Amino acid sequence: MIHTNIETKTQTDIQILGKIDDFFSKFSIATSLHRCGVRKRHGYSVRSLIMAIFTLPFLQKDFFRGIVINDDLSFGKDAAYEVLKGGNSNWRRLLLSVGIKLYHFFDPLTDENRESVLIADDSPYDRSRSKKVELLSRVWDHSTGKFIKGFRMLTLCWSDGASCLPLDFCLLSSSDAKKRLCENQKIMDKRCTAWKRRQEAIITAPENLEAMVKRVLATGVRAKHILMDSWFMMPATVTALSKYINVVGMVKKTSKIHYEFNGNWVDVKAIYRQLKKRRGRAKLLASTIVTLKGGLSARLVFVRDRRKKDWLVLLSTDLELSNEDIVRIYGKRWDIEVLFKMAKQHLKLAKEMQCRDYDALVAHTTIVFMRYMFLAYQNRTQTDDRTFGELFYVCCEEVADISFVEALYRIMIIAGDQLKKMGNYCEQTATAFFDAVMRTTLQQFGFVENRKLAGNF
Repeated sequence: MIHTNIETKTQTDIQILGKIDDFFSKFSIATSLHRCGVRKRHGYSVRSLIMAIFTLPFLQKDFFRGIVINDDLSFGKDAAYEVLKGGNSNWRRLLLSVGIKLYHFFDPLTDENRESVLIADDSPYDRSRSKKVELLSRVWDHSTGKFIKGFRMLTLCWSDGASCLPLDFCLLSSSDAKKRLCENQKIMDKRCTAWKRRQEAIITAPENLEAMVKRVLATGVRAKHILMDSWFMMPATVTALSKYINVVGMVKKTSKIHYEFNGNWVDVKAIYRQLKKRRGRAKLLASTIVTLKGGLSARLVFVRDRRKKDWLVLLSTDLELSNEDIVRIYGKRWDIEVLFKMAKQHLKLAKEMQCRDYDALVAHTTIVFMRYMFLAYQNRTQTDDRTFGELFYVCCEEVADISFVEALYRIMIIAGDQLKKMGNYCEQTATAFFDAVMRTTLQQFGFVENRKLAGNF
């Protein structure tokens, strides 16, 4: 267990700490930490430090209350900051390593006919109240339609429709130096992980995304498609990613992006006007095959927008998929939106600690995503019949049954002793009476008759 003293050790807290400790042990997270360069030369182990930070939101504490001013901890805040700021710690490799272990746990539970997918998206990492955070920049927030100070958190997930695992991410600053409010503040070796991480932060999202997809697929992850929203569905990005995996995503309705249709290069609005639509209130309005620049063929599917009297268009590079399958598979993209909401609202992403060091931000984001993996694991083991979750509860019920029988047996023994002290005790009559009580009880409650237990009277 972790080397910390919790102030109020309630039964719930003890259960949570036990589950987290089992999670760390089952997936050998301490070994992964060591292999990814997250190490300490002396003092308490890295495992105990990471677990102390990992458990904070589950104990309703933030980094300041749980680490900085917590006098009950056996280590100081400096030790925690030292681990998070390590320049040689490959946190993204750690996340991928842990994610692959959970993938191998989840994948056998997924039917072979069910499509596993990768999902790519970005979300704003808000640090609007900061001024001197490394690589802080002005980024566009799609939800508010405004520029904010912070980063773009580009994330790549795996999903089988039941569980979602964040496998890789990158906190992107702006590739435009004029939009970066702060530059590098650390003096470091250009061969170390920290330097490479900062170089990745200032290149464009499509370049990072292609490298992330190649890195994930190289580990043996089984996925049939990658799902993306309209911000990443540029023809150049689709063509680049289609070399490794089929792409399914939503297309922007803009006049700046053209596809070859009937020998002409036109936008999706012009294509829609030329197609014959289904009558009535059909959800799938039309579909056609187009060609992207570079010669890649793709299918466009036009879908009715339920929110307003309009239409949406989906693109798939897998021409063998039917229109219905394209819509159904794209619906799995919602899993990453659930991930972002959980990470920000409940797992304290960008809120738990206020650190200026870019390495510490990457480290904390990794820990937040590992918390989400822990919740996904707990949810799957307790709801999927093919895991050990159901077996665990069945065992608990059997233990409860045995406890009941043993308790009844002890009551019978005490009653027999009391009858002996009262006198006028007929052992043969008492034994027959107790045997009848035990036999009737076992049969009434559905227990298997235990003749050895009943015969001890």
